[in-house]
Amino acid sequence: MRVSGIAFLGGAASRLLPASIPFRFFGAAAIYHLLAWIALLAGATDVPRFAGGLGWPLAALHLVTLGVLVMTAIGASLQLLPVATRRPVESHRWPAVIWWIYTPGVAAVALGMGLPAPILLGGGAAAVSVALAGYAVLLARNLLGADGMPVVIAHGSAALGALFVALVTAISLAGAYLGVPLLGRGMALDLHVTFAAYGFMGLLALGLSYILVPMFALAAASDERRARQSLGLALAALLLAAVGAAGVAPQPLLLAAVGTGAAAVALHWRQMNIALKTGMRRNLGRSVTLMKIAWACLAASLAAGLGVALNAPFEGMAALFGLLLIGGWLLTFLLGVLQRIVPFLASMHRAPGHRRPPTPSSLTAERPLAIHYACHLTALSLLMGAIIADSRWLAVAGALTGGAGAVAFGSFLATVRRRMFAPEDTA
Repeated sequence: MRVSGIAFLGGAASRLLPASIPFRFFGAAAIYHLLAWIALLAGATDVPRFAGGLGWPLAALHLVTLGVLVMTAIGASLQLLPVATRRPVESHRWPAVIWWIYTPGVAAVALGMGLPAPILLGGGAAAVSVALAGYAVLLARNLLGADGMPVVIAHGSAALGALFVALVTAISLAGAYLGVPLLGRGMALDLHVTFAAYGFMGLLALGLSYILVPMFALAAASDERRARQSLGLALAALLLAAVGAAGVAPQPLLLAAVGTGAAAVALHWRQMNIALKTGMRRNLGRSVTLMKIAWACLAASLAAGLGVALNAPFEGMAALFGLLLIGGWLLTFLLGVLQRIVPFLASMHRAPGHRRPPTPSSLTAERPLAIHYACHLTALSLLMGAIIADSRWLAVAGALTGGAGAVAFGSFLATVRRRMFAPEDTA
């Protein structure tokens, strides 16, 4: 029997981390979000035809991936997965230690790429790797023997496997700039992009969606059999892509990987669409609109990735692929989700002196979210135009607009935090 999308909340408060832990990750992500747009502005000339290599566009890319996406994934997964697995995180101290190692490590990686300074990049990569290894251990210990939502647990376990590949290839790529590569650059780069974006972050996003979307919509939980089929197809696509990256029939296997990945996305999207259409709450506003746009960009990124692999006659194809994959799918999806889970998580923590927790709606500031929504989508459109037209000025406009959106989103997070601990109105 399928349970309600909110049934997993039973007894959740006893498994929550202290509010300071996830919110420090969310706060750091908000700062890196703004810094990513600033770095993109600094490298605007190179953005439309960016295809890799040290410089500010690469720094901006990793400020988004490491500083926003992974930073948020750590904070959100350490808070939400224990709720789904019905097992609390064993240590409250280790997440804080991970934050103190990871946060400056991301800054060092970005500066090392932007300046460029390979030694700084190598040191930052080492710190990030240590922090992510610690996170992987924490998450693995929580997932082992868990008896909660099996589909979410399966996605989390698969994401950890992908994280291992992403870390090994990241170390190899950073080592190459210091003259000590572990793998060939082409192979390491292909594996890193695939397993970091589609593997680790992608599988976490898909898995947590089986918690979050039914919860947002007040819908029944997704069909477990279909969800497992989607996961199986996604893992098959990753395996096909990995074998192709190793040099075994690369183009045929890549075609097969894209087709298999598209089937996984279609199955997943169908489950999400059913939840949104059958849920008791229909008006889900901007957050779900952003998530729907992100799902469309996910499908488009597969087509763009195929274009890169097949050497499509368009010089901006690599940049377009990166924009659709990182900005269009992962960042847009994350920002849509955060609009709802941050007030929700904050509402579950009763501030000192409060008789009852505040409601999520009372913690949310709508005006900053409206500004962010307009700015984010406009920035993505401008960057897409910059790539198509090979225009530095459109890239500059996109970076400035995106930066304004990041400021607005940071204001939203700050407002939630402030209202969370505001004195209760006793009048």
